[in-house]
Amino acid sequence: MPEEPTAPPVRRTRLTPEREAELYEAVLAILREVGYEALTMDAVAARTRASKATLYRQWKGKPELVASALRHTKPITVADIDTGTLRGDLLALTACADPEQMERDAALMRGLGHAVHCNPDLHRALRELLIEPEKAALRLLLDRAVERGEIPADTPAMEFVAHTVLGAFITRPLIEDRPADAAYLARFVDAVVLPALGR
Repeated sequence: MPEEPTAPPVRRTRLTPEREAELYEAVLAILREVGYEALTMDAVAARTRASKATLYRQWKGKPELVASALRHTKPITVADIDTGTLRGDLLALTACADPEQMERDAALMRGLGHAVHCNPDLHRALRELLIEPEKAALRLLLDRAVERGEIPADTPAMEFVAHTVLGAFITRPLIEDRPADAAYLARFVDAVVLPALGR
């Protein structure tokens, strides 16, 4: 008896940047409205007039879609920055902070906090798609500073720069009930990050 032919692999069609941005905006809007647990691929498909098949072709599932949408909202990534100095790079990283966007993002991240702890797939997707690429790019930024002779290669604080910078974004709203705007972050870089690195 002849074997049945195997189905050809599903071809992943590339979305236009505009369509991708539209999908991400819808995901974040739904996330703000109902939270992670209640967000469904059906709701995203209905809001964006996309098929669920299209969503699953582009992203493996809800965790990857949410993590990708959060990454898309970042106005600048660490990998885009190279001013020629460590201080310039760190200030460029913080200069694009829009207070209103930061406030919305902080509220969004607070809402995701519980979901991250309860959902290992979401935790993994956020680490893989959002956190690890930024950590790797930040390490390259610091390695360039080492190559330029701005900081020694064995500076102990290099290991903690990502934790420190992320902490500045998260803790100001908690402590002062204000977003970590560009002016605050610039002061933080000069008062905390650079001295820790010996600058």
